Amino acid sequence: MSLNEDTIPNLRNTERNFYTTSSCGVCGKGSINAIRTVSVYQDQQDDNFINAAILHELPTMLSKHQKVFADTGGLHASALFMPNGELLLVREDVGRHNALDKLIGAAINNNWLPLTKNILLLSGRASFELVQKAAMAGITVIAAVGAPSSLAVELANEFTITLIGFLRNERFNIYTAAHRILIADYETTH
Repeated sequence: MSLNEDTIPNLRNTERNFYTTSSCGVCGKGSINAIRTVSVYQDQQDDNFINAAILHELPTMLSKHQKVFADTGGLHASALFMPNGELLLVREDVGRHNALDKLIGAAINNNWLPLTKNILLLSGRASFELVQKAAMAGITVIAAVGAPSSLAVELANEFTITLIGFLRNERFNIYTAAHRILIADYETTH
């Protein structure tokens, strides 16, 4: 890398630098501190509320758009939904990190950022890195079919991201920022 002659880098946050890949195992604390200074969507207006009944429908809606997964069982998916359950985008890849990169890239190409009014659905588990990528795109609600890692929960909590895990079989766990999930109406009808 080389800088233009007139560029003066901001070295205040260079105390700990990490090479980040799409694989798991990034040092959590250094990366959490790094994202705090980079995310431009952290203080956006927060009025994204989701009905619990809609959450239960999302995995089924996603599976209808995963033909290759149905045939092979070998692809991960990331999907973007509106709060009313409308599916906006699905991207698949062998790597779950790559699927989310493709989804956020498509959202950027559509000029949709920040994604503060959307729900991100992950077809597998929610890792720290996936929560970090979602935070960078302004996503405030992440639902995963699988479990979240402890670092994912920590990061979601720090950024007030609603993190839902084990979204399947008419159940889910809310790990952080439960205020966005409207449960009362759902409980009275089920």
